Formats: sequence, structure tokens, C-alpha cells
Amino acid sequence: MDKLQESLSYSSVQVKMLKNLVSQGEGIQLEFKRKATHPEKILREIIAFANTEGGTLLVGVDDDKSIPGVKHPEDESYVIKRELKKCKPFLKVEETYIPIGNSRTVFQYTIKESKRKPHFLITPDNTKESFVRVNDQCIKASREVREIYKRKSRTRGMKFHYGEFEQTLFHYLAENSGITLNQFVEVSGLKRFVASNKLIVLVLANVLQITANEKGDIFSMAIPNHNKN
Repeated sequence: MDKLQESLSYSSVQVKMLKNLVSQGEGIQLEFKRKATHPEKILREIIAFANTEGGTLLVGVDDDKSIPGVKHPEDESYVIKRELKKCKPFLKVEETYIPIGNSRTVFQYTIKESKRKPHFLITPDNTKESFVRVNDQCIKASREVREIYKRKSRTRGMKFHYGEFEQTLFHYLAENSGITLNQFVEVSGLKRFVASNKLIVLVLANVLQITANEKGDIFSMAIPNHNKN
């Protein structure tokens, strides 16, 4: 409550900054929630921001950019903090209260891109779910995305074997802008797990790039370095 009372004394400068932020609309680094009625959805958004480029989540703001605020921010904050305990590894977020008048408050969560990603939500049946941010949406992270995040921080100078299946893949990508794991399995004849690992290694070697997609991640050739003459 001390933190809340201290925050409530802030000037209208915060409100002006809030309105400017809201006017941008939702995007890859900004999400609105009317209230914390479904704290598990808010946790997914927070995890997605941490697993991607970081971002800001505003509670008390509607999808149409209206700012009704919430009446009892301390209660809303409590349920979200309780939900955050389901995130592994531990995720630190910055919380700010923004009074908007008429006994209404917006509270803001600032989430930095994590150095410990991927972060997971631990479900009631003790399974792990991870999420990423794509444009203005939170989507479930695939096994491939999770593995790339997990291994990227400890992988330096990844090498790969250029064999028959890699040749098949590159020939496909010479004629198509991208390929999904299912498509690679089909054109290569590899078992799914083996095909998946080959794609992961090629991303870690900076040969391919991955674009998360809820209908199936898209693997494409990495953007070349144009600094060379």
C-alpha cells in the first residue's frame, strides 16, 4: 500500500504520457487489458514480451484505446503477482500505478527482453507452456522456438553438415520464400524430430531465420550481410 500511495501522488505528466502511449495502439511491444479478470492471459502476455523484444502491458485500457482505468488496482495487482509465481524461471517486471482521476487507476507493467529465455507458464497439470509476441498477438511457442532460445545463449560459432537433406532444403528455399517443419519433413522424407533438429541447427548457425507462426513456424534464408563490397 505504501507503494500505491506514493504512486498516487504523481502529477498529470504521467497521464499525458499514458495517453500518448495508448494512441500508438497495440503492437509487438504494447498490449492493453481492460482488467485482470483473467490473470492467466496477462501472464501469457508478460511471458511473450520477455521471450521476444520486451514491451509494455497496460491494465485499465480497452482495445478501442479508451482509458476507463480500474477501481481497485491493488486487488488487480495482487492477482497478477500471484499468477507470476507460475512463471519459470523467475521473471522480474516493473509495475507503475497511474491515477487518471475519478478514483480510477491504470497500472503499467514494463517487461524487458529476458536474458534467461525461454520463460514458461507452469500449468495446473505441471506441464510447461511458453509464448512469444508476433505483431500484436501472443502465440504459443513451438518446440523449435523454445530450443533455439534455450541454446542460443550458450552457442557460439555453430557448425552444420552440408549433406543431402540440407541440399534439398536449400533447393526448396531457392524457389520458395520459406518452409515449415511439415513441408521439410515432406520434401526430405526425414522423421519429424530429425528434421526439426536440422532446422534448429541451421538457425543457430545463422543460415536460416525463424518466424514464429501459430499455424507453423516459417523458416527462411537468413538476411545476408551487405557490408561486403
